[in-house]
Amino acid sequence: MASYVCLLRGINVGGNNIIPMAKLKAAFERLGLANVRTLLASGNVVFEAPQQDLRKLERKIEAALTKELAYAAKVVVKSDAELADIMANLPAGWAKPKPEQRYYVIFLRHAIDDGGLLEELAPKPGVETLHYHPGVLFWQAKRALLGRSSVAKLTQKKIYADVTVRNLTTTAKLAAMLAPPRRSR
Repeated sequence: MASYVCLLRGINVGGNNIIPMAKLKAAFERLGLANVRTLLASGNVVFEAPQQDLRKLERKIEAALTKELAYAAKVVVKSDAELADIMANLPAGWAKPKPEQRYYVIFLRHAIDDGGLLEELAPKPGVETLHYHPGVLFWQAKRALLGRSSVAKLTQKKIYADVTVRNLTTTAKLAAMLAPPRRSR
């Protein structure tokens, strides 16, 4: 069995697509996925399943959730190894976050996973930084200047339908949930 995280986009946000986590967990269990756990109410599901093609797994989950929960499901699935790699490649300075900064991981659906997004999103110097790593964009912005951010306007871009965003704290918690248990000495 392998461990995975499924990141749902667009649920329980702004009063839209309200899905209780118990109902979401049950839907994943009906798919035959094991050890299903959720984190927060924003669509973070950790589970185990036989190792498989992640794109096929995403399509399977999307079809099931769309049918069962009556909304147009879009998800990003990452393996434990992929999420560990993402966490191991955080930009310099992210290991000790500063309170005056915001730190976000923008998870990219497979169809748009490309470093060229940096140019399209055009981060504003002095306001924010944006780094590409396969599968994600790391976005850091000054809290006081978020209103001037070009990346914050991602919601107005076509690619918005193919991303889901988590803050650094949530991403780290998900990585910890996927990590194998530590053995005591």
